[in-house]
Amino acid sequence: MTLSGIEGYLFGGAVLLFAILLVVEKKHPFVPVAKEELKKSFATNTGAFLINNLIMSALSLSSLLIVASNYAHYGLLGDMPDSLLKWVLSFILFDFAVYVWHYLGHKYEFLWRFHKIHHSDKCYHVTTGLRFHVLDQFLEVLVKCFCVVLFGVPASIVVVCELVRMFFVLFHHGNFTFPGERLVSWLIITPHLHRAHHSTLRAEHDSNFGIVLSVWDIIFRTRKELVPAQIGLELIEAENLVQLFSLAFLTERRLARLLHLVPRRRA
Repeated sequence: MTLSGIEGYLFGGAVLLFAILLVVEKKHPFVPVAKEELKKSFATNTGAFLINNLIMSALSLSSLLIVASNYAHYGLLGDMPDSLLKWVLSFILFDFAVYVWHYLGHKYEFLWRFHKIHHSDKCYHVTTGLRFHVLDQFLEVLVKCFCVVLFGVPASIVVVCELVRMFFVLFHHGNFTFPGERLVSWLIITPHLHRAHHSTLRAEHDSNFGIVLSVWDIIFRTRKELVPAQIGLELIEAENLVQLFSLAFLTERRLARLLHLVPRRRA
């Protein structure tokens, strides 16, 4: 299968999963969302995804696969024969790397400038998993390329890791719950855990950084179980694509004062 064919397969799988989760959260929403707010958020998030996909299509999975095909043999697992153990270790290491990257995105102001776009959605539903700044995604691709070489992850495993990660990003942003979710959350990241990560309160949203496995938050004591009183950012709302992409380059208050692009929250 060619690189473009693999990307097409992943995109098709994401579209199917996206549609299924939309149906689930519509029939069994955890928190009711006003139709107008949902419509506005849906338009902004899907628009951001389409723009990001057009810009990043030549850089994302293709870059990872090219790097893996040419340099993975230098990494920690490079000399290990292809086996189930190598697949499991590669996945665990890759998932840990994404956890660390996510943590750093909250800790350092430069990275937070881009990552906060994801947190600017005042609703919490499956399309929130599409809401990212293109530069946030670009930096993540660079980090993943480095990790592919460091860990020695072969191209075939890269595809699986990205497919599973894509599934979980959509899954744990879903506005739904299911029986036994809290028990399952001790193994993997679920909507119950990730919902707290989107709280407006910094003390609450600086938690639950895991993408697939929840063990990292347990080990590093970043796990929090709570239902946030409010979703989004405290100072601003990004209600269209102009606001969404502008927020990364100016502070919220300065952007609101100079360009009037970011409306203040109403009391």
